[in-house]
Amino acid sequence: MKFTVTVKRRVLKGIKKMPAREQERLAFLIKALAEDGPAQPSWPNYSKLSLAEYHCHLSRKWVACWRHDEGTIEIEVYYAGSRENSPY
Repeated sequence: MKFTVTVKRRVLKGIKKMPAREQERLAFLIKALAEDGPAQPSWPNYSKLSLAEYHCHLSRKWVACWRHDEGTIEIEVYYAGSRENSPY
């Protein structure tokens, strides 16, 4: 099953501040989310934050957070940026 991944506008602005390597890793994560769904246990420090929210590390200092409501095919990336400013 394919999933639809949306990235919040605020996140798109923040991605520009990320190093190129982390931007590439985020692109790979978004592709993996679209193909395999919200559970991504192969990513570093992947964890489920709540029933509908997940996160993983793109590198030591950079993370991504997303949410997925059960029964839908939509995944929303609501944060991608430094670990220091992460919303969890």
